[in-house]
Amino acid sequence: MSLFSDPRWSDALSHLPDYLGNHVRVSLAALALGLAVSLPLAILTRNRPAPRGILLALASIVQTVPGLALLALFYPLLLAAAALTLAWFGISFSAFGFLPAMLALALYSMLPVLRNGITGLNGIDPALIEAAEGVGMTARQSLVLVELPLALPVIMAGIRTAAVWVIGTATLSTPIGQTSLGNYIFAGLQTQNWVFVLFGCLASALLALAVDQLLGLIEGGLRRRSRLRTGLGAVGIAALVAATLVPTMGRSSQGYVVGAKTFAEQYVLSALLRDRLQAAGLSATARSGLGSSVIFGALKAGDIDLYIDYSGTLWANQLHRTDIKPRAELIAELKTALAKENITLLGELGFENAYALVIPKKRAEALGIRTIADLAAHASTLSIAGDYEFFSRPEWAALQKAYGLQFRAQRQMQPDFMYAAVASGEVDVIAGYTSDGLIAKYELVALDDPRQAIPPYDAILLLAPKRAGDTRLQEALKPLLGKIDITTMREANLRAAGNDANSSPDVVAKWLWEKVGKP
Repeated sequence: MSLFSDPRWSDALSHLPDYLGNHVRVSLAALALGLAVSLPLAILTRNRPAPRGILLALASIVQTVPGLALLALFYPLLLAAAALTLAWFGISFSAFGFLPAMLALALYSMLPVLRNGITGLNGIDPALIEAAEGVGMTARQSLVLVELPLALPVIMAGIRTAAVWVIGTATLSTPIGQTSLGNYIFAGLQTQNWVFVLFGCLASALLALAVDQLLGLIEGGLRRRSRLRTGLGAVGIAALVAATLVPTMGRSSQGYVVGAKTFAEQYVLSALLRDRLQAAGLSATARSGLGSSVIFGALKAGDIDLYIDYSGTLWANQLHRTDIKPRAELIAELKTALAKENITLLGELGFENAYALVIPKKRAEALGIRTIADLAAHASTLSIAGDYEFFSRPEWAALQKAYGLQFRAQRQMQPDFMYAAVASGEVDVIAGYTSDGLIAKYELVALDDPRQAIPPYDAILLLAPKRAGDTRLQEALKPLLGKIDITTMREANLRAAGNDANSSPDVVAKWLWEKVGKP
């Protein structure tokens, strides 16, 4: 079977209209906003050295902030702003998805436009400006009729650079809820679907190239005073925008939105929830790849309707609790606390996905390590790897306090890569997950936690405040409660970690329902 006959290519193509359309819209909106702000600022400061220097310095600082961090920062800021406008004026807006992505990307677009705008305007021969004044032009007329037309090719070069930057960075907007071509990349990395990763990268690169060439056509037309070239470029941009709008025309309301975090288990479970709602005659879509802190805020704000979280995560991150309680007591307190925020804890799925320190079985046997307490005696000579958030989470602080863990080195990496890294000896220990099928695949062992530093991590189903009384939704989901045990979830996760057409979240979700859906 050739590469392009792989069914995953057709699966990727089926998502293209949605992902590409959203990517183009947020990119062009951000670019338009960036132009609307930066071009007037370039004009105003071009002959004012102090403000110009400050403005360029600020725009340069924005470029030093990693794209994902800048995008993520806008979400809590807008969430707070939305709460204030609701309290003061009775008006609210969604801080999820499009708006934070557009604002962050607009900031990213400003530096090349500012720099080229100022350079282009200041590079005009002073004699031409004097000639304009000599024939009686006002400063405004000179700017509009002489300076801007002469500087426009240089400005367009800056716009082309900004467009490429924005289109590339927009792939990072998936974790804050903005659908984009990044959905391919995030989903592919988490499920080891390299077809999706490749497809997302190629689509993003081709889009950036197409937009750059169309803007280049406009730039060339302006430089050569060719209305035909300029018009063709403008028509091409308009046609691109129109093409991305066509698939959304006549599309019905998306109905229920199922959220999912950024790892394979969540992709599978969100697909399972979506399928169960659709089987009950309810319209539903999945919004995957959301950051751990973003997804809870999105549920609370009603931007998503439901998702699966873990009791220990909510206990530590949302309730800011550091004490450990028995499972039933912790769930009861969590349910009460969530109810105060009008969030419904519908029930538990039946399995736990807790953090666990994981080590190769043979290495553990050789060193006589069975528990984290045993590991502590060897930690100073070992290295540990965790996911991107583990070492800043309360669980890590609790483990260090309970066992006095001090490792020789610690590293952060993509969750699925951790297992291969520890199996190959690249690192000695990883912070893995108890429901992960890769533990068995790589012959690893999860160490016992005798001092119970890590809280219970039962998978629980949460509903947004606006769905609290939605009996039809709840009846469709109740058949899942208590039905998925740890063995079944591990097998599902192992299937999702494969690298073939049968490892897609949709296929694994169907398999999972066949396993747990029987009366």
